[in-house]
Amino acid sequence: MNNNVQLITYVDRFSGGNLNELNKVLCNEFPDLFGGIHLLPFYFPIDGSDAGFDPIDHTKVDSRLGDWNDVKALGSDYDLMADLIVNHMSAQSPEFLDVLEYGRDSEYWDLFLTKESVFPNGMTDRDKSEIYRPRPGSCFTEYTLKTGQVVEFWTTFTSNQIDINVESAAGKAYLQRILQQFSDANIKMIRLDAAGYAIKRPGTKCFMLEDTFHFIETLAQQAKSLGIVTLVEIHSYYKTQIEIAQRVNLVYDFALPPLVLHTLFTKNADALVNWLRIAPRNCVTVLDTHDGIGIIDVGPMDGKPGLLTEDSIDTLVNTIHRKTNGESVKATGEAASNVDLYQVNSSYFAALGYNAKDYLLARAIQFFAPGIPQVYYGGLLAAENDMALLATSNVGRDINRPYLDQDKIKQHKSKSVVAALEKLIRIRNSNLAFDGEFNVSLENSVLLLSWSKEADSAVLKVDLKKLDFSITTASATQKATFTSEDF
Repeated sequence: MNNNVQLITYVDRFSGGNLNELNKVLCNEFPDLFGGIHLLPFYFPIDGSDAGFDPIDHTKVDSRLGDWNDVKALGSDYDLMADLIVNHMSAQSPEFLDVLEYGRDSEYWDLFLTKESVFPNGMTDRDKSEIYRPRPGSCFTEYTLKTGQVVEFWTTFTSNQIDINVESAAGKAYLQRILQQFSDANIKMIRLDAAGYAIKRPGTKCFMLEDTFHFIETLAQQAKSLGIVTLVEIHSYYKTQIEIAQRVNLVYDFALPPLVLHTLFTKNADALVNWLRIAPRNCVTVLDTHDGIGIIDVGPMDGKPGLLTEDSIDTLVNTIHRKTNGESVKATGEAASNVDLYQVNSSYFAALGYNAKDYLLARAIQFFAPGIPQVYYGGLLAAENDMALLATSNVGRDINRPYLDQDKIKQHKSKSVVAALEKLIRIRNSNLAFDGEFNVSLENSVLLLSWSKEADSAVLKVDLKKLDFSITTASATQKATFTSEDF
């Protein structure tokens, strides 16, 4: 897997069509810009209750987008990453409908988790209070079987997402079947969606247990045997993230997005520098994704200090709300339908008050931070908050999940900030220094992020007082400097 910038995108929302149309957009509008593509869920159906993260059939490409041959063709030009949704599947899946029809006599009964299967002796109030869930309320949903029996099934996220018993023979076979399909379709990398919730034990948080690590390690080994690299998606306390990184192939640097915003808002990089000195090196960096801007990743937890204080986080969140003119308020927390209440929903460009200079500086910091950078399709086009879509769906994260056909893509691409971002991406992709050694320093309000490998080097210099920046690259044969005005 190469170290070039990758794209995160939905198929239909960044082409107005199918996989073939997406391929055309990439070839015609962004030739040779990305080394890899994270294809957000393209399984049947793409328009469920959670934008594809509630698959009815995880091994089937939604026919509106194409088929596995189209995925395989795209994978011949890019390193493809796909989501392996390990924690749950749709309540409309044939497997769960079979359970509702035949109950314990269903061949799929053991594929799903019930309250009884985790708490055979009953769940105490203490058990209930220990469980970690990303949203308030019960983590169980009652379903009535054809026999009339009411069963409480485990639903970590929404009532339509039924948790899988990944430790059962049926659960293991289900995941292995998906992995094999991915391998056959030229997918080189998987993102384990919601993996931290996969293992449940009585009397625990049912989140990132020791047994969860074992599950992830086993699944990663199975993927590796098929030539697939594993990226683990975990939102958690920053020290937990460091520990997780030591035991898996790759993790996300979810602390980076809020820390970059904090740095630009306050013109103080102390927290960012502290993080960059200890952050995992085996990571994928993002500023924006199909989800919101995480807060839990930089905050305190269980009495332990975070990368930012509670007061700093409050200021950060309120500043985002102010910079977006209140748009993010309408999409965040209980203001809209949200799976995760601990995220702020907004496009990253909007979170910076649509300030092109600040946005490019944020991207420069991301590209110079350790890890493989990913850019979300909305971020690539410096998209505004989609208030019309939010009003229609009342799904908070839809504010940053716009539907962009090829005409709209061309319109966005004509913006100077998009051309400047493309230039930044090409600088990041073309310099061999980013495969070398990283250093960070901060002195007199000047932040330096630098990379070096033999004769190649790249240095990002940030004047925090003015929020100006310059990039200097060098090789054995040439040297170049770019300033804020050059972008």
